[in-house]
Amino acid sequence: MRVHLGSDHAGLELKDHLLTWLVDEGHEVVDHGPFVYDALDDYPVFCLRAAEAVAAEWAEGGDGLGVVIGGSGNGEQIAANKVAGVRAALVWSEETARLAREHNDANVISVGGRMHPVENMTRFVGTFLATGFTGEERHVRRIGMLADYETHGDLPPLPESALRGPDAADA
Repeated sequence: MRVHLGSDHAGLELKDHLLTWLVDEGHEVVDHGPFVYDALDDYPVFCLRAAEAVAAEWAEGGDGLGVVIGGSGNGEQIAANKVAGVRAALVWSEETARLAREHNDANVISVGGRMHPVENMTRFVGTFLATGFTGEERHVRRIGMLADYETHGDLPPLPESALRGPDAADA
């Protein structure tokens, strides 16, 4: 599988570790930088490129995935989610990595290089890459709502219960 990596200075050490580990695991890795430590670099420069590459692959029917890395992972997730076609999830455990794929069909994850030991982060990434989307109707429906909003700005319709208001008695 092709895996796109992007980080900032706070995620550089973890990115470099993951690059080697992913190659050893048989993945094709595309490193979108940074390539040297610069305490003043900006995560959008690298994370947007990684996310754009994932989105382009998916638009062509591919299945490449992405990992963006920073100190906390928060800004990197926000950056990745600005790219149309990307569903980036902030991951902090094996369970959140698994659910990101199973329920959200996430194609990018964001991890905080300062939040956990390298061994844990490696397991989180491994879980993400090894897990597939369940394809359950409820998850497909929810992802469809997000895609419609992303593409057309259409809000999903309110459920009947929301139209009745909080004081309406259930009959």
